[in-house]
Parts: sequence; structure tokens; C-alpha cells
Amino acid sequence: MSTKSPANTSGIRDNHHRGKVAGFLVEKISAESNLSVVSAYFTIYAYEALAEELEQISGLRFLFGEPSFITSLDPDKTDKKSFKIEDEHLELSNRLKQKEVARRCADWISRKVDIRSVRQVNLLHAKLYHLHDGHREHAILGSSNFTRRGLGLSATPNIELNLIVDSDRDRADLKAWFDDIWADEDLVADVKEEVLQYLEQLYVNHPPEFIYFKTLYHVFERFLSDQADDAQLFDQTAIIDTEIWKTLFDFQKDGAKGAIHKINSHNGCILADSVGLGKTYTALAVIKYFELRNHRVLVLCPKKLRDNWTVYLAQNNSELNPFLKDRFAYTVLSHTDLSRETGKVDGIDLATLNWGNFDLIIIDESHNFRNNTKGKRDEEGNVIRKSRYERLLQDIIQAGVKTKVMMLSATPVNNNLKDLRNQIYFVTEGNDTEFSEKFGIHSLKDALAAAQRTFTEWAKKSGEKDARELIDKLSASFFTLLDELTIARSRKHIQRYYRSSLEEIGQFPKRKKPISKVSDIDLKGRFLSYDRLNDEISNYQLSLFNPSKYVLKEYRAIYEEGKVLNFSQADREHFLISMMKVNFLKRLESSVHSFNITMERTIEKIEKLEERLREFIKHQASEAEVVQQDLLFEPGEEGEEDEELEEAFQVGGKLKIPMSHLNVTDWLADLKQDKEQLCLLAGSANDVTPERDAKLADLRQLIEDKVRQPTTNTQGEKNRKAVVFTAFADTAIYLYDNLKDWARDSLNVHIALVSGGAKSNQTTFGKAEFTQILTNFSPRAKQRNKIKSMPQDDEIDILIATDCISEGQNLQDCDLLVNYDIHWNPVRIIQRFGRIDRIGSLNTEIQLINFWPTDDLNKYIDLKNRVEARMALVDIAATAEDNVLQAEDLEELIHEDLRYRDKQLLRLKNEVLDLEDFNESVSLNEFTLDDFRMELASYIESNKDVLEQAPFGLYAVVPPHAEYQTIKPGVIYCLKQQQEAKGNETVNALQPYFLVYIRDDGEVRYNFTAPKQILEIFRAVCQGQEEPCARLCELFDEQTQNGEEMKQYSDLLEKA
Repeated sequence: MSTKSPANTSGIRDNHHRGKVAGFLVEKISAESNLSVVSAYFTIYAYEALAEELEQISGLRFLFGEPSFITSLDPDKTDKKSFKIEDEHLELSNRLKQKEVARRCADWISRKVDIRSVRQVNLLHAKLYHLHDGHREHAILGSSNFTRRGLGLSATPNIELNLIVDSDRDRADLKAWFDDIWADEDLVADVKEEVLQYLEQLYVNHPPEFIYFKTLYHVFERFLSDQADDAQLFDQTAIIDTEIWKTLFDFQKDGAKGAIHKINSHNGCILADSVGLGKTYTALAVIKYFELRNHRVLVLCPKKLRDNWTVYLAQNNSELNPFLKDRFAYTVLSHTDLSRETGKVDGIDLATLNWGNFDLIIIDESHNFRNNTKGKRDEEGNVIRKSRYERLLQDIIQAGVKTKVMMLSATPVNNNLKDLRNQIYFVTEGNDTEFSEKFGIHSLKDALAAAQRTFTEWAKKSGEKDARELIDKLSASFFTLLDELTIARSRKHIQRYYRSSLEEIGQFPKRKKPISKVSDIDLKGRFLSYDRLNDEISNYQLSLFNPSKYVLKEYRAIYEEGKVLNFSQADREHFLISMMKVNFLKRLESSVHSFNITMERTIEKIEKLEERLREFIKHQASEAEVVQQDLLFEPGEEGEEDEELEEAFQVGGKLKIPMSHLNVTDWLADLKQDKEQLCLLAGSANDVTPERDAKLADLRQLIEDKVRQPTTNTQGEKNRKAVVFTAFADTAIYLYDNLKDWARDSLNVHIALVSGGAKSNQTTFGKAEFTQILTNFSPRAKQRNKIKSMPQDDEIDILIATDCISEGQNLQDCDLLVNYDIHWNPVRIIQRFGRIDRIGSLNTEIQLINFWPTDDLNKYIDLKNRVEARMALVDIAATAEDNVLQAEDLEELIHEDLRYRDKQLLRLKNEVLDLEDFNESVSLNEFTLDDFRMELASYIESNKDVLEQAPFGLYAVVPPHAEYQTIKPGVIYCLKQQQEAKGNETVNALQPYFLVYIRDDGEVRYNFTAPKQILEIFRAVCQGQEEPCARLCELFDEQTQNGEEMKQYSDLLEKA
């Protein structure tokens, strides 16, 4: 800097109207000058501005007025003052030259500068610039630090107050004062080497991995702070002394801590860990944490999973409970109990229960509440009976005391994001604007409707779909919402971030390629094939379920009112008939025995209706005689086992039609035809006895092969175990009845049946009680040896089960799982396999065997019937405003969803999948940044100091990544917003930090609204790169003249 300041008669230098401190220094410094400076800060950019003058001086003594490291004040503070070598408030384009400036500054310091620092905080507040030009002394004293702003060199300098010292005596006195302090070793310390080391960080080439973690360290400052607070809170509680806490693996402890933090911060969370990661135990730890704070806890679970929760209650005083000492006291009710006004459950009187008095509610399988179904209302709209959703929201969460909510679900995000909104409303107590302050989301409904539109457009795309494309397009507010409310770890996440835990507790077993079996139905070949029957049933009318077809012309207008989503009552019946046809096929796919039972039940319904219709004709009964639609469609026992069928009967209005409005004669004629068709099928099915059942014979052979040629586990024990899953209790009982004696007499193994619900459990060994059967089947995993009252001399090897144990059970003693019928939802198949595919298994390999109904999968997937069947799940009683999808969009989405499901089913013929492997599915873990947080938490254990002390403004050079088409030459910037910007979280999840990835051609590929995508790219190109890419760094230095010419990157920054 060579420009001389204009003449100034004032002795004040304020960087404003009375001259600048820099002007004084430029004017007075000459060759051979010796300087003495006292300042709290020294920056390389102040050096750069005065480099022309400073390079010619003889020497400089610089005294820091603050210690270099302020350890005594706050050892954990992440923004330590250190040397303040890089200026804040510097134009970003100048910061890009930081490397070259730091290199030149370090060279100058090593040749001409001595640096010392006072040892004590807040001791020295002076700012002094004293120089001797070889002829006389000059000095200026006041408030200016050695920074661009302090010296008046920036575009917006500080207004300072400095006074030129014009008395020779005073200048000499100041020099003597400086010399005294400089020489006092008790007061000051030499820090020149530390400053040079710090500067070196600015100009040496850094390993890409370090730059990645330096970035994570700052963008997740709040996470690190919260983690420290949570750790302190946990250390002060009794939770760490409980049996449940001691039992958890590290990843489960971290999940519990995360859930507690989210529940305390936001009133709730969704735990969506993948299958087999022990969500039940994680939830138990959360329950115990809140019970220790005298919270009353309610667990709401599907009826079939009730025993999974009641076993841990202290009141049962059961030896089967591994946590008796923890004295769990929560209340367990089933989802179905929400539909009941009276009755007792384990001594709880539902009529007098204070539903609104629970402080915390755990909702197991929370996706069962994805529909905010309206309850039963009279003609004036008054509530007769609330739906389960309304009961849960209004009577438990909104009523009485403040209720926190934890939801458990491993199901991916559905096509209709309204499902997700309805579950999040449990956290917000139905308040749509609850997160306007915290996340800047002014309406949950609007935010999710916008996400739905994006989701719909993506789902409608033809051909292969990549979930990453969808995530690119979804708004930051949607991302922030799920990141804040969900914990969703995958199996890969555990394998990657908890390696030490896996070494301690054992790995996941290796999954062998699934075996596919296709069985005939009848060994004699006299029953229709599955494909032929599919064609046959598709043509049936099933007029039993179609009363609106027979409404007389003069009355039709009455029943066509209130169309919603372009669906009429006739449409709904049409969809339900499709669902019943699909149900018939599901039953046949399970077993010919189950199919026969369903045919008989349907024929009985037809006969009862025929009888009523004939009575009406005979007596011309009054108009009070009605056909009640919901009774015709009563799903019966099939509904208990077919979730979609049960759900279909919960949505929509329940129609009553007076018989006088119907063409009873025509209806009777069609019912007669239906009955004849179904009777033929029932008769044929009845002829297929167990002796002729081809599929049963194939299962028998599989079991015999397993028992006679057992595998060996890691303990050297023979493993003869197999678990056989079926969707229907009828089939399960049929299998048990026909395998029991054979298993005992011919194979000498014990066999058991668990079917949940009202069906009784059965076994040939031990007590026929749900928990005891599972313990005797998997005694090692269930630690039976600690339960003295249970038999120890034998165990169950063959288990026949319905989906009552497809979740929440650890049966990893077993290494063979047979799907006797393929559940049409691939998620359920994965959940079933999760019973034996678990962490810490004693089996090195596990096997899945699937029974398919036909070789021709295209026949298996009758899209027409199945699309219509799923349309029956749409709640036509909902308001048009509440449905964010139009009918045609919905039909197209369902079509796509089924195509996706079928594709995954096809993949299951050859491989065992995790939910996150479904590249066309979107799992909740796609919307959290937990992977990056865990990477940082692991890295920081041994690198915290170096991350904390490393300056800003660092960079690394890396090549693009061959496997990622998205990654092309360009720059990833991490910038920090200086001013307060509360509420920006709605567009930027990493506020106040901003990430942007811009390509060399100027295209901003991702901006701050897509933090996960940028971090994934960052990780892909940097992780594992523990040394700088030497050749690339050389090329970069050549291109930029060692960092002097950074125009290309300044221009890109402007575009970003």
C-alpha cells in the first residue's frame, strides 16, 4: 500500500473523518524501521494490505493483548479467539486467496517478526503502534487492532478512537512501557512458533477427508451441543442403572437418547429403524426414562402384538420377563380397544378409564393410523361413535394432561403423504401450525400437500425411478420436518457406524439366495390350477356385495348424492368386489383348506340374504326392512388377518337401503348364479383332502430335509429349526393339525402353533402359552436358561405362525424361514425374515424359502382387480379438501405402487432385500442427516482438538467420482451467514451454514435447500482420502498461480 493519506491537522485517527490508522503507518514506516505493536488481533489480510511497507522494515515485535488459547474461560467453546488471523467480514472473493496470503505472511514473520502473548485473560487492553524510523520515534495509541477494519482498510471500517502521540517524552515512555512488559516472562510467552504452525494450516494442502469432517464439525454444531447436554442429563438419571439400559446395544442406546431428545424438544418422534434392529427394546428404554420421571405411559399396539409388550410388565411377575427389576408399569391396550366403549382388558375397565391422563403414549405400528377416518355420524352430522383415529387424537392426546407421543414403524413413506401428516398430527395435537416457529413450516397440511405434488409427479414417471431424483425435488421444509422428528437407521448404518459393537455382539448372518417353490394344488390334478381359477373368479359378479346395482330407477338419485373424488357408492362397491376377489385368491394361495372355508362363509352370507329377500317378497314388509351395506361386507375372520380388507371396511359411509327401493327379483336371480358358481368351487376344494394336498406334501419334505440334515451353528450345535409363516390362522391350524403327529412320531421333533388373536396356541412341548412357546423355540436368544420354572431338557424345532410374530420377536436360534404363502406386500416378507435375520445371530447363514402360487408372475399380478381393490381403501367419506389427490392421480399412483411392489416381489425370488434397497421406494431414513452426524461423532472422539483449532477458509482438491454421474468438475462451498436469520430453517436445514455445489460450467447443481445431496457428494469424493491428492494440488497451484489468481472460483461463487 503506497498511497499517502491527505494532510490532516487533527491528531485523532478514527478511520472516519479524521484519517485512518493505516495512513499513519504508511506515512511513517520506512526502510530500517523497527516497530512495536500491541493488539488483541493480527490478521493476514491486514499484513497483505500493508505488505509493501512491512516487507522493508528491519523488524517488528508483536504483543498479543489476549492469550492465544482461552482455556481457562471455556475449554469446550468451539469459537475460541485464538489468533484471529483470518479477518471476519472479508469479501468472500478475497478469502479465496487466503492460502497464498498466508504463505507470504508466514515467510515475512519467520524473517522479521517476533511474537509474544500475555498469559492472562482480560489483563491487557491497550492498542499501541510504536515505530523508530532510524532517526526518530513515532507512536499512535487508542482502540485499533491490527485488522483491516481496525486499521481502516476495509470497505466498512470500524470507527475507532486513536491519538497520535506527539511528545518525545511520551513516545519514549511508551517504548519503555512496551519493553518492560515484553521482557517480563511471568507476564508474556513467546508464541511465534504457534502462530507459524497455525498459518501453515492455511497454506499447506489438506487431506480431503479432513476438510469433509471440518465442514461437518461446523454444520452440526447444534447437534454436538445437544449431544453434550443429553449426555450430562443421562449421567444425572437412574436410567443408566436399569436392566433395560444395560441390555441395549450401543446403537439402541443412541436411538433411545435421540428419541428422548426429540420428544422433549418437539413433543414426539417417529422411530423407524429397519427390521431386526430391536425397536421394542429401544422404546422400552424411552418408557423407563419417562417412568423414572413419574410419567404415566400408555402403549397402543396391534392386538396380535399385545403379548410382546405385556410380558415386560412388573404386575405379571413372570420369569419370562428379563426386566423384572425395572418394574415397568405402563398400560397396554390394543388398537381395536379404541373402538370399544365398554369391556375389560387385563383388569382395565374401558368404561371408566381416564383416557386423557397419560403423559406419554407409544404407538406401535403407527402406520395403522395413517387414515384420519371419520367416525359414525347421524343424519344431522352428530357423532354416534368416534373412529379409532378420532378417539386417539381427541380423547387421549388432546384431552387431559399434555401427552407426548412416540411412534414405531418400519414402513416406508407411502404414496399418499397425507398418511404421514395424519401421524405427525399426533405429535402436534392436531395443530397444523405447530411448527411455524420452530421450523418455519406455517402449515403442515400445505407443506405435505406440496411434497405430495412432487411425489405424484415422480411416481407417475414411466420406466426406472430413482428415489434420489425425488429427494432432489422435495422442499427443504419437508426434509427439515422429517429430520427433526424421525430416527431411521438402516442395517447398513449399523454395520458402518457401530463396527466395534458388532465385533462385540456378533455380525448379521449371511443371507443365502432364497429358494422358490411352486406347488400344485391337488396331487390328483382334479382341482383348477391357480391361473385358471384367477381367470374364473375375475368374471364373477359377486352381487352379494353390490346392492346399489339393484336400486330402482326412481330412487337412484338418493344414492348418487355426495360424490367425493368422483367416486359414487356404486364405484365403492365395485372396488370392494375387486377386493373380495383378491381376497379369494389370497386364501387359495395360502391353502386349499383356507380357500374352502372362505367359499363356505360367502355361500352362507348369500343364503342369509336370499332368505331375507324372499321374506320381504312374501310379506311385503314395511320400508323399515333395510339392506345394511356394512353387514353385507362384514369381513369376518378374514378381515382380522387381511389388513387391507379390514381397512376397506373402516373407510367410507355405511349405507342403508330400504328393500322397497330395490329390484329384489333381479337381485335374487344374480345371487342364485353367484351361489352356484361358488358351490362348485367349494365342492372341488372340499375334495382336496390333506392326503391329496400337494403343497402340504412339499412342505413336509422341506421339514424332513431340514431335520435329517441339520446345519451347525457357531457353538457347534445342530440346528433343526424351521419357522413356517402363513397369512391366515385357518391355514396355520390346518398345517399344525396335519404335521403334529408326523413330526413327533417320524422325526422325533417338537412342533408348535402361534396364531395370535382369539385362536388358541398349541404345542407338543411345554405350556401352550404364546411367550413360553417362543422361548422354547428360541431358548438361546430368549435366555431360557435364566428361567428356572421352564423346562431345560428339550426345545421346539418346528414353529407354525401367522403374522402375529412377524414383528417384534427375536427368534434367531432358527436359521430357516418358510413363507407358506407370499404376502402381497414385500415389506411384510422382509419383516417376517427379520425374526431370524438379526444382529448377533449364532448362525453364520440363514435361508429363506418362498412358496409361489404360479410360475407365471404376470398371471399372479392381475393389475385390473388389484388396482380396483386398492381403490377401496380410499375414504370416499372424506372431504374433497382433505384429499390432496384427485381420483385419476390416485388410480395412476396405485397402479405404479403395485407395479413397484410386484417388481420387489420378483426380486425376492432371487435375493433378500432390506427396505432401503428398494431404489424406487422412499424410506424415512432418506430424510435424516443421522449418517453424517454419526460419522462426525465417531471421528471427533480422537480429532476434536484439531477440528476445533483449524481455521476457516481451508480447501482440498479431489477428482470426480466415477460411480456418481451427478459429480462433475466444480466446487462445493460451505458458507456461514453472519447476520441473524431466524426462521430460515424452512429452506435451509443447516442454518446458519449454507452448502452449495456449483459445476465449472456455472450450473448450480445443488444449493442450500439440498444439504443431504451435497453432503453425500462431499462424502463420496472425500471419505478415505487421508492424504492430499498431490498431483491435483500441483495442477491447481499451476492454474491459480499458487492461489494468487482465483478469479474462476470468485466468479463461480458469485453465481452460487
